[in-house]
Amino acid sequence: MKSGDSTTIDVPHHEASGGAASKGKGAILTVPARQEKGGMRRGMAIIDLVLRIGAIVAALAAAATMGTSDQNLPFFTQFFQFEASYDDMPSFQFFLIAMSLVAGYLVLSVPFSIVSIVRPHASGIRLLLLILDVVALTLATSAAGAATAIVYLAHNGNSSSNWLAICNQFGDFCQTVSGAVVASFVTVVTFMFLILLSAVALRKH
Repeated sequence: MKSGDSTTIDVPHHEASGGAASKGKGAILTVPARQEKGGMRRGMAIIDLVLRIGAIVAALAAAATMGTSDQNLPFFTQFFQFEASYDDMPSFQFFLIAMSLVAGYLVLSVPFSIVSIVRPHASGIRLLLLILDVVALTLATSAAGAATAIVYLAHNGNSSSNWLAICNQFGDFCQTVSGAVVASFVTVVTFMFLILLSAVALRKH
């Protein structure tokens, strides 16, 4: 009877231990999978931070280049000159303001991007950055498009509206504003990658 009793006692204990072992195996299988996802999200957050820093540089370069676009041409005397400056054209003024706002937003978004690296499973921050990135992309695209139209007219003119090409005379000015436009489109492309990255990260959640 004692051996039989010990057998009946050992069987439930074995089953319990077997159940615990199976649960333990399940825990061992799920923990690495979660860690792997966390590592992937952290990697995407690091890429996000690098892209934001690059976008900051491009946006600041676009704003600074446009803000310093100025050229004077002497006419007969040094006291009577033709001048070309960004503040002569509303589109260029809008470009400077918009790219400055975009650069300011990118600087403010860097801490949130760092938080996403520290807490890769926080989806709220990633969603907030996605929404704000879309707004900033819209602003940057509109500024780049408006400035591009003026730069095109400055290079080629428009005979229908009697718009003369001024880049033959103001070559340095046109080169400067063209560089600012190129930098703004670099910012736009970087924002596209940021939005795509955020969308993929949210889908992983």
